[in-house]
Amino acid sequence: MKKQSQAAKRPLYIVLISVHGLIRGQQLELGRDADTGGQTKYVVELARALGERGDVEKVVLLTRRIIDDQVDANYAEPYEALSDKAGIARIECGEQKYLPKEMLWDSLECFSDNALAYLKRQNRLPDVIHSHYADAGYVGAQLSHQLGVPLVHTGHSLGRTKRKQLLASGIKRSEIETAYNISRRIEAEETTLGVAERVITSTQQEIEQQYGLYDFYQPDRMRVVPPGTDMATFFPPQGNEKDSDIARTLKRFLTQPGKPIILALSRPDPKKNIVTLIEAYGESPQLQEIANLVIVAGNRDDIQDMESVSKSVLNDILLAIDRFDLYGKIAYPKHHKSDEVALFYRLAALSRGVFVNPALTEPFGLTLIEAAACGLPIVATEDGGPIDIIKNCQNGHLINPLDKPAMAEIILQTLSDKQEWRRLAKNGIQGVQRHYSWQAHVEKYLSVIRPLVEKTEPITRMNLSRRPGVFRDRAIFTSLDLNLIGDRVSLARLLETIQAHRKSTIFGIATGRRLDDALDTLRKYSIPEPGVLISSQGTEIHYAPNLTQDTEWTRHINHLWNPQAVRDILKEIPGLEKQPKRFQSEFKISYYIDPKVADLKEIRHTLLRNEQTVNTVFSFGQFLDVLPIRASKGLALRWCADQLGFPLKNTLVAGVTGDDADMLRGNTLGTVVDNRHFDELSELANVENIYFSTQANAAGILEALDYYQFYEDEVENAAP
Repeated sequence: MKKQSQAAKRPLYIVLISVHGLIRGQQLELGRDADTGGQTKYVVELARALGERGDVEKVVLLTRRIIDDQVDANYAEPYEALSDKAGIARIECGEQKYLPKEMLWDSLECFSDNALAYLKRQNRLPDVIHSHYADAGYVGAQLSHQLGVPLVHTGHSLGRTKRKQLLASGIKRSEIETAYNISRRIEAEETTLGVAERVITSTQQEIEQQYGLYDFYQPDRMRVVPPGTDMATFFPPQGNEKDSDIARTLKRFLTQPGKPIILALSRPDPKKNIVTLIEAYGESPQLQEIANLVIVAGNRDDIQDMESVSKSVLNDILLAIDRFDLYGKIAYPKHHKSDEVALFYRLAALSRGVFVNPALTEPFGLTLIEAAACGLPIVATEDGGPIDIIKNCQNGHLINPLDKPAMAEIILQTLSDKQEWRRLAKNGIQGVQRHYSWQAHVEKYLSVIRPLVEKTEPITRMNLSRRPGVFRDRAIFTSLDLNLIGDRVSLARLLETIQAHRKSTIFGIATGRRLDDALDTLRKYSIPEPGVLISSQGTEIHYAPNLTQDTEWTRHINHLWNPQAVRDILKEIPGLEKQPKRFQSEFKISYYIDPKVADLKEIRHTLLRNEQTVNTVFSFGQFLDVLPIRASKGLALRWCADQLGFPLKNTLVAGVTGDDADMLRGNTLGTVVDNRHFDELSELANVENIYFSTQANAAGILEALDYYQFYEDEVENAAP
């Protein structure tokens, strides 16, 4: 036993596998294509960092050998040294030319056989194999079985999530299969998760929301190891930043450039919530008095030439700036180079400013770590990664990203207390070095790896099984107000039920609320982000994780939509009052209506007579929404069924008011939950497949699940 223990303590031999992309030790061609991005940089840096450790004997990164005139000859070299102890071994993988990862599946057995032969030629077998991405996981699972070596896996991205994103972008399911081999990728991921003794992720949220969708999900085997940050790039200000081109660019915008900088840096995406930050700043004279606001939202030449989502966000940014007349107080540069990002952080730190991440959802928050490394205190959304970062670094404050007054107040406090600012800045620098540097990353990484080699940490074995047929073959969709909200006890029971059946059931919420308002409500009632969130009366669809917007749906409903004409026609109608701007959206015009004064049928006829083919939706006895003819909750639900592949006959829909009516009709298992607005849905009383519950709120949905025997035919997984 003593000899075995001593052998176990010897320096580790680690094999990393990353099959696709262009991988080399110097001048990585990052961004050349979709396969040559952050993962390729990560595996090379990990191999190099591990090679610097005294407790690591050897590191080999296995990748595909490429012989192709279209790429550099480096990629054909069988071996490239990264250091004395680390190197890249390039393995033959069938076709020699450079191919996208989606075309490599039929060659992976060839790669695996050649990798096995390579490893058997070495002086000794590796202590552990660490695969990166699904294709490497497929290879790693085979090698693990053949060599009896433990497998560790990092997914980087997952097929089930990718498929949702592709469907949201408007690509048909059949085209996704042809172009991306997505089913094959998901099957490889399932196999890998069944074999891997450890799965390494960046955040706990990634474990629960992404890996939790897989049959072979084994949370006890998963460990969070946050990625490392390049401290040679991100470091505190040196004093010469004021002479940079970036500093000169910012001065063009600002009347008083010497004020502290409130910095926000992200791509122009609605989820990043930049406009809310501008509004919080615009509504706070105190903030405007003491600080400038700098918004870095990607690169652009002409906003009109950008894709629709980015164009919409940037237009909203400019409109918000104009609405609050923030000229001279806010900078929004058009261009910056990737190596200039750190300069923005250092300039803000030099000004004794603050970095703000107001995103609606933030899985990790790499920009927060970069800002902290540069000595810049942070204020960030109370979601996902920022919670862990601020807990670890003690360098900032969490905010509700939809509470503008509170956001402004916390930013103001952070900037005003100079002693506290210095403490936060110092904590951030030290916290990143301790928790998020490459050295810290490798230290934690090895603490996960070594117990597998030394067999000091028991591996739990779960009774795993695959679901037959469609992965998620049923769905529950419910409105928000009066359904989920109203009784926290029954809500907790319903959420437990949905969680217990998460592998078979897609959970969706369809609400008339705008996205930001809906998310705020979910937070208040501790309702997890649903798999599908239909908002603004069915005019917007977002998918979990990360609230991926269905942009194809947006294009689809734009048909015949003329919002200005609708407003002009209805502006003189008695009994109609336009709701405040915060309740309006691009495809939803909202009014308060007095049904005793305004006639709904006459309003519809008036719009038709004026050649406006639209949907009009009455709800809660006082609201009227005018939508594009192709938009409604019911139409959005059916679009999701087609995109995600769940049958309507296995879809329980719970509604309470008139805006839920078209969700409840048809082939769904409709449920009208007991409430005071029954009269709006009374016409559905004699419709087949619509059940009127006797209980209110979430208890009514649970009652309907029993009534329809919703889960009676479900094949249960052994894994919880």
